[in-house]
Amino acid sequence: MPQYAVVAYDYTDAEALDRRLANRDAHLDGVRTLAREGCFLSGGAILDDDGKMIGSSAHFQFADRQALEAWLATEPYMTGRVWEQVDIREVKLFDPSA
Repeated sequence: MPQYAVVAYDYTDAEALDRRLANRDAHLDGVRTLAREGCFLSGGAILDDDGKMIGSSAHFQFADRQALEAWLATEPYMTGRVWEQVDIREVKLFDPSA
């Protein structure tokens, strides 16, 4: 199954952090569901020098790019205008057990 690195940076307007916090529970619930399905591999928030959340970095595996895009279209951080810039790259993660 293809693996993807997703790096997303938040909007920088005055309400950006409030939107992130308002959508955070729904975002985390979705990530937990993806983890149970075997799609979420790792990830977390990107922090600025002051420790404030300004984005996200995560690794996923989906059947194909279209499945990733379908998930992204419903992701609360996208629909809630939290992520402004999203970079997606196919990757091959190291498997230490191999």
